[in-house]
Amino acid sequence: MTGLATSTVMGLPGLELQFVVGLLLQYFFCSLRIGAFLLSAPLFGARWMPLPVRIMMALVLGSIVAVQFPSITISQLTTAQTVMAVFNELAIGLTAGLILSILFAAILLAGEKIASTAGLGFAAQVDPQTGGQTPVVSQTLYLFLLVLFLSLDGHLIALATIYKSYELIPIGSVIKPEAMVQAGIDAGGAMFLAAAIIMLPIAIILLLINVSIGIITKSAPQLNLFSFGFPISLLAVFFALYISVGSLGNSMRWLIDDSLETVEMMIVEVGNGGR
Repeated sequence: MTGLATSTVMGLPGLELQFVVGLLLQYFFCSLRIGAFLLSAPLFGARWMPLPVRIMMALVLGSIVAVQFPSITISQLTTAQTVMAVFNELAIGLTAGLILSILFAAILLAGEKIASTAGLGFAAQVDPQTGGQTPVVSQTLYLFLLVLFLSLDGHLIALATIYKSYELIPIGSVIKPEAMVQAGIDAGGAMFLAAAIIMLPIAIILLLINVSIGIITKSAPQLNLFSFGFPISLLAVFFALYISVGSLGNSMRWLIDDSLETVEMMIVEVGNGGR
């Protein structure tokens, strides 16, 4: 049966089996980096995103890359460099997507601290992004971030950055792995810094309210802390979030810009390893 299929393909005019196999392998290499990015990036790699949609996106974008940029030759496919090239392509795509995910997690961390300060830590739901339990405040802020990310065409800029990476880092070229490790470490530090900047104003307001409630309950011990202070804290956090929507939007826009810039800088640094 295999011989019949081989003879049939070989019998097609102008088409050889070796050419078809080599073309598929080259296409496979071109789709590795973009597929790894779609797997680990926010919004694209979310659990609520259907798997067939991600597969089709990777195939379509991989075909565009295969036409525009040269892949490794057929002679290189039988060497040990092919295995290293596969790991390099996967590492570049996964690192770029994880850096975006780490920096976007700053808004989740800020929402979690706001919820715990206001006493809303018990109001949790399943996170569609990771599948874990996160406070509702974090989910609301993260959905706000994703809407802003789409409205600013951040998803298109991210895909364009990965597309540009094929010019800076050709397939099969030498990369600089320590640059990817350093970029991940820097992204973790930037995540905590961004979360602190976003949540500090609201946390300070809630701290002052809690101090005021403590003074009131100390001067009037007959007042019940839970029946008096808890509703005030809830109303205060909702009011603080309402009046700070504009500031939160600006902070999220800066977070998106810095995240995309960080990914681009990481790709440039990784590409300098071959020079």
